[in-house]
Amino acid sequence: MKITRVESFLMSYPLPEPLKMRFYGGERTIFKRDAMLIRIQTDNGLVGYAPGQGSEKADRAIREVIAPFLEGRTLADTDALRVLFLQGPGRDPHLAKTFCSVEIALHDLIGKALGAPVSELLGGRVRDRIRLYGSAGMYMEPEGYAEEAAAVAEMGFSAYKMRPALGPDQDVRTVELMRRAVGPDMELMVDAHAWWRMGDLSYSLETVEQVAEGMASHRIFWLEEPWLPDDHATYRRLKEKGLVPLASGEHEQGEDSFLDLIQTQCVDYVQMDLVCQGGYPMGRMILTEAAREGIHFAFHSWGTALELVAAAHLGVCWPEIVAEWLEYPCYSGFDRRGMYPFPLAEDILAEPLEIEKGELIVPRGAGLGVSVNESVIERYPWIPGPWTCFTLKSPPETRYISSDHSVKWEGKAQAGE
Repeated sequence: MKITRVESFLMSYPLPEPLKMRFYGGERTIFKRDAMLIRIQTDNGLVGYAPGQGSEKADRAIREVIAPFLEGRTLADTDALRVLFLQGPGRDPHLAKTFCSVEIALHDLIGKALGAPVSELLGGRVRDRIRLYGSAGMYMEPEGYAEEAAAVAEMGFSAYKMRPALGPDQDVRTVELMRRAVGPDMELMVDAHAWWRMGDLSYSLETVEQVAEGMASHRIFWLEEPWLPDDHATYRRLKEKGLVPLASGEHEQGEDSFLDLIQTQCVDYVQMDLVCQGGYPMGRMILTEAAREGIHFAFHSWGTALELVAAAHLGVCWPEIVAEWLEYPCYSGFDRRGMYPFPLAEDILAEPLEIEKGELIVPRGAGLGVSVNESVIERYPWIPGPWTCFTLKSPPETRYISSDHSVKWEGKAQAGE
């Protein structure tokens, strides 16, 4: 079959009002949430879908470079097409990563043509389900975190991840209250990326160790990115202290940095974002190395249900002892607690994903095994501009975060601009 058309659609959901959340080093504002839907058509009438980065940069890369490269080519071997692309325009790292997210739609197409699920194209599934952790918890009072942890447990999840940013003492107190609220069986994960995003108030290494030790007394499952993520040497030293299990990976910039993180035993859990960090090819490499080194793997997933199912198809090709977790972002709705509303995340699929006892049942239908609801393209028109920012107290400035989760900061402006 030949590829006839490659399209990308940017979409946005604006929050009813900008969400302002104070933290130890300043204030974070969330204006909206963005997403991308990638659609590829072939001459035999099949359509394949993939999630993409909700950014104009990624959209331009697809429209101006990747679509012209793919259109008119025969689709039989995704690896062959990727190799050709990497030998040409894919020498640019951003274009290479963007191509790998488009490649998910190529897998969806081949799976549909063969009547096989994507997981069978990636090596063959060894199980039908993958464990989810409910991810929410953003910059609120300790009691709010405790209430939300209990609500996530009531949803059936066996783990809850939150983001502390209240100052060292309050961060530890928050974990204490969360443990009281959920009891001994719920796993608690702490994503501490705000600790190094506070400017002059960022936690020192000594503070990180003290807070980690305090949290360990309440049995946290892992401490995620408590330090600058590209400082692997410090992560190795922290891991050697054995205070708490460590997790990192969503900000790694390429294969070499991932290999260093894994092979030098910097963390207990390596994480990777399928959409932003290299798609199935990078994911398979990371999982292979993690299994070899005896390190666990957990997907970073912060987008739509289409992203979740795409990641799950890779995860179930490995036993749970290797690919242990898939992040499930808990957005709020009329009938449930969560971070904030993002209805596009669920609306992108015609039918909800099947979740049972906190585990995602991975579809066995052809391709990704889901039906995409294309009406979201019109219902959620694109809104230019950043989706979130951190306004720091010292130095006084505003820093933006892009939809490419592997990038620590997208840009900055002086506070008040």
